Parts: sequence; C-alpha cells; structure tokens
Amino acid sequence: MGKITGFLEYQRLAEATEPPDARKKHYREFVLHLSDEEAKIQGARCMDCGIPFCMNGCPINNIIPDFNDLVYRQDWKNAIETLHSTNNFPEFTGRVCPAPCEEACTLRIIDDPVGIKSIEHAIIDKAWEEGWVTAQAPGHKTGKRTAIIGSGPAGLACAQQLARVGHDVVVFEKTDRVGGLLRYGIPDFKLEKWIIDRRLDQMRAEGVEFRVNHYVGMRPERANGGVTVIESKRLVEEFDAVVLAGGAEHPRDLPIPGRELEGIHFAMDFLPLQNRRVAGDQDVPELCAKGKHVVIIGGGDTGSDCVGTSNRHGAKSITQFELLPTPPDVNDNPVWPYWPARLRTSASHEEGCQRDWAVTTKAFRGKGGKVKSLVAARVNWEQDPATGQTTMTEMPGSEFELKADLVLLAMGFVGPVQEILDGFDVAKDARGNAKATTEGPGCYATSAPKVFAAGDMRRGQSLVVWAIREGRQCARAVDEFLMGSSELPR
Repeated sequence: MGKITGFLEYQRLAEATEPPDARKKHYREFVLHLSDEEAKIQGARCMDCGIPFCMNGCPINNIIPDFNDLVYRQDWKNAIETLHSTNNFPEFTGRVCPAPCEEACTLRIIDDPVGIKSIEHAIIDKAWEEGWVTAQAPGHKTGKRTAIIGSGPAGLACAQQLARVGHDVVVFEKTDRVGGLLRYGIPDFKLEKWIIDRRLDQMRAEGVEFRVNHYVGMRPERANGGVTVIESKRLVEEFDAVVLAGGAEHPRDLPIPGRELEGIHFAMDFLPLQNRRVAGDQDVPELCAKGKHVVIIGGGDTGSDCVGTSNRHGAKSITQFELLPTPPDVNDNPVWPYWPARLRTSASHEEGCQRDWAVTTKAFRGKGGKVKSLVAARVNWEQDPATGQTTMTEMPGSEFELKADLVLLAMGFVGPVQEILDGFDVAKDARGNAKATTEGPGCYATSAPKVFAAGDMRRGQSLVVWAIREGRQCARAVDEFLMGSSELPR
C-alpha cells in the first residue's frame, strides 16, 4: 500500500453533510463527496492486511485494496477502471449501499474502518466529472435477443453486461420511467434521479432498448392508463432468453383490527408519490404527512426513508416502531468480519423522530372511517437456552395508545408478485421466490426453458449491491446459454 502506517496516523473522515434543519427544506442530495486530498488520506488508512476481508464482505467483490491504493497515489483513472471491473453502477452503491465491506474491514476490529464507501463515491463522481464514463459498444452483434423484466439494479446490470457482448437486449418496465426502486422508492435526497438518467444514456448508446409502461403478465386492468400488457408466453416465443428481475414487491401486511381504516398505507404506496412530485408530475395522488401525527411501523431502511420524507412534508410528529429490541450500540464489530446487529442511526433519524423498540401494534382506532390512533404494547424477547429459539411475549400492563393520522407499514417484503412467476410457469422455493441456483452449470436458470431469474425475485428482499452482483452473474449464465461459453466475469 502507499502508506504502510497510514491507519495509525489518520482518522476516519466522514463525508460532509448539510445541516439537518437546512436539508429538510428540500429533496436534493445533501452528502458531499470527499475532496481529492481527503480521499487520498482515507485511502492511506488501508492496512495492507494481507487477506482483504473487505472484498469478501462486499457482495460484488470490489477490488477494494487496489482502488484504495490508487486513490492514495491519485491515479484516479485506473481507480475507476478497477472499480468498474466489478461494479456497473458505483454511483448507486456509493450513495445507498449500507457498506458491508466496512464492517469486514480488518481495522474494524479495533478502530473505525476505512471509509470505503466514501472513496467509492469520490471515484465515480470524479470519473463522471472528467468524462471517463463512456459507452462501451460491442465490437460485433450475436443476433441473439434477450428480454429482461424489471429495470431495477439487477435488470440494469444484466442488461448492460449482455449488451456489451453483442446481444440485443430489451428491458421491460411496468412504470413510466426506468429504474425500479432506484427511481420509485429511494428518496431523491439519497439518490437524485438525473444520476440514473445519465447511466441510462450510456446504456442506450451501448444498444440497450427500454420499453416503459409495459406490464408482463395476465392482468387486463393494467392496460388502462396507457400500460401495454404482454403475455408471458409471447416473450418466450419472441426472445432467445428471458430474465426475471422484477424485484420482491409483495409487502408484508399487518392484519389487525382497524386495518381497513383510511390513512393506513404501505411505505411503497407513500414513497413513490414523492418521487413523482419531485420529477414534476402533475395530478399526483394526495398522500402527504404535512401536519399529521405519523407512525411508521418497521425499523429498517424503508422506514427510515419514510421518516426523512415525512420530515420534509412537515409532519406534526413522527414515531417509528420496531418489533425487535434495541440493538447494542457498540464501537467495534463484535462478530467481525460478519455483519453485526448494532444500533444504526440514519441521516433521516438525525433530522428528527421518536424511535421506539420492542413494540407490537395490536389495533388501529378511527373516527369517521379514518385512523386516529393505534394501540400498541411492549414485548419481551427471551431465548430458550436449551433450543436457542427466541420467543416474544407481551409485557403485562404495557399496552398504550398513540395518536396516528397517518400510518406507514414498512415491515419488508415477503417476495415477488406471484402472478409473474405463474405466468412463466416457474418453480418456486419455500418463500415464493423464483427457484434457481447460483453455482455450477445452469445457474440462474429457472425450471422454465429459456427463463432465468436474478436479484430480489430470486433471492428475496435484499440490498442494491446484491442485485448488481446477481444481475452480472445472471448475464454470464445467459451468455453461456446463448453462445456455449462466455467471457463475461462472474
């Protein structure tokens, strides 16, 4: 590495952010990438630890020590080439990935880890600024056609890889814009959408065709409003391969008394509407937190995004419930190099909300058909020493009532839309995902001929970085299926 003793001399430096009171007034990104000198110092902290556990912690196996060293040496062009060799979209992961690589950093055992995510962010932003990100059009065309259903990170990664080796690729997206949850799900203050658009321009130049407002399946009602419905069997007939990359979009519900009351919504009914408002769409349905007592049920990233959006709307109060107990707030990683259960406070939490742990919601109460409050209780979690099984019990006398004009359910997703899988007659695993292996011959292939699956539709709800990994690996599997062999990386 460039500086052997860098980890002893320099401290971790967080990216600069706009103050909470200021950033709550807009929907733009508020995190600034590191300067060249700041990134150099962060790169110097890489330990030359011999075994790069960070690379194993990263689902796409980014070559982290190499690009850390290149940034330390200020060789930015080779740094972006190294980063792009494993990651099609570092501008997405450098903004919204939770950075499992940093929890696997060897320095994490005793100190703050290397700021890997901030270095990645700095590399890709500089590459765009310098004009180094250009189209990589194929040298020849294979004459093979692939249809990809879904334009989230898995579908986009798969499409770009296949286009670069000469296949004709058509991406089908059911909404009016390309990007999946990157577009309609992740708030603009975490990922501005022009960042997606400039990458899509590159992909179009590489030969990828995007068809929006195209729904694959058998739901005639979706044909209303300008949406084209395409039968599954038609795609299989017209294309040489089909990739299912539509994500895990079936949200987990909360079937308790009062669930039918107006004002109770899934998070993914709430968040995309704000994306549309920011994009300038007219006649967006009125679902807003302004002046309301908002309760968010679910303590993960989606719940955090609801917090940030509700704050920008001007909510009267925001409370976030989590069923699990408060995780430990530890400095080091107690299970290094694995991902630990630790208290994580997001930028949205810093902007203001009340977080409450080990709470179960029992009922919703309303007036005139609208939700006005909810009834909750506190719970204990206990582990049976003999079996190791953890059970939840309600604490006697802990029941309480809380005002709630708007309730957002952010409890995760139980799997993909089953109708799409049924349309292709694809076998499913025990959780209702498309059944396909990730290793060996026939990886990513489903039980249906010519049909492959990748991303959340195959593995269930997961991270953007896992989606990119599966999209890339699925592209190689499709290329092997079409051509007999492949030069695409795994």
